[in-house]
Amino acid sequence: MSVICPTVTCQTDDLHEYRTQMERVENLAPRIQVDLMDGDFAPTKSPAIEKIWFPENVAVDLHLMYRHPSDALNEVLELNPSLLIVHKEAEVDFPTLAVSLKSAGIRPGIAILQDTPVDSILDELEYAEHVLIFAGDLGHFGGQADLALLKKVEQLKKYKPEIEVGWDGGANSENVKILASGGVDVINVGGFIQNASDPVAAYRELTDLLQS
Repeated sequence: MSVICPTVTCQTDDLHEYRTQMERVENLAPRIQVDLMDGDFAPTKSPAIEKIWFPENVAVDLHLMYRHPSDALNEVLELNPSLLIVHKEAEVDFPTLAVSLKSAGIRPGIAILQDTPVDSILDELEYAEHVLIFAGDLGHFGGQADLALLKKVEQLKKYKPEIEVGWDGGANSENVKILASGGVDVINVGGFIQNASDPVAAYRELTDLLQS
């Protein structure tokens, strides 16, 4: 069954904003995603990786929107997320990074932007345990969920049936059931929860829809 994964996307280097977003979601779900941006690969810049922290009671997927994600490997290992996601479009030797992550008990994941075809990550797919279909706006909340990208889910499962597939970008109460029925395993939700007057109610609305 698909799961809702609330997202923290701090679009400035303001640690107060990071803390505020984290406090909105850290007790909502057993799994959350934290987005970090370098101001280069992604136009916005989040707090530096060495300054952030994770709650101890949840599994954290760390999504690095960095041009050179391997440069942050030591900091990643210290944070010890359950999953690290880097981009195919970044400058990274993914197989080598994946081996280092797995040896530390961290699952390796790779993200692809809207125009990146599934065929381009076949070499990386051998090492990946998660593929994130990125349908949003790098480094920002919101955007429209381009449901045509669901075709990539089918392609991924054809190449590697056991792969966990995530979705990032524009998920809300109007499309969450479509995403789930389209084969998405992990539906990352940012703005719909973070911008809600009642984040708890927003999260419950989504989880109830998946169970209906």
